[in-house]
Amino acid sequence: MPAHVSLLYPFVPESALTGQDERGVRSLAASFPAADLLMEEVVTASGFVGVTVPQLQPVVDAFRARWPGLRPYGGRFGERPAAHVTVAMGADDPTAARVRAAAGRLLPLRTRAAALQLVALTEEGWRSRLTAPLGGPVSPRS
Repeated sequence: MPAHVSLLYPFVPESALTGQDERGVRSLAASFPAADLLMEEVVTASGFVGVTVPQLQPVVDAFRARWPGLRPYGGRFGERPAAHVTVAMGADDPTAARVRAAAGRLLPLRTRAAALQLVALTEEGWRSRLTAPLGGPVSPRS
């Protein structure tokens, strides 16, 4: 999985995903405008390196409110983890330190978020289920 922002992980398992879940993702995406992002802060935890994206916190919070029975990261980062781009996971300490330093040299970084992608873990690996534009129309298929 490349660098990414997880809005809610773990999400509904692929085998349990319903059309209602997909409509919920599309509807939430449509309710938020595309956003200019400024990434300035590297954060780390054991085996994890990320870069905070505070501009996406309202989107993250809305997903957590829509699916309240799903506990973000199994509680590993508290009840309301900061919105962030995951840069590395499962890294040993020396590797995480190198990744943190490399990421820090790229900051500040500006980019734009224009869409959400629902990705599911299958037996074959990660698979995209749908893409929904931020601020876009709610269409049955994307």
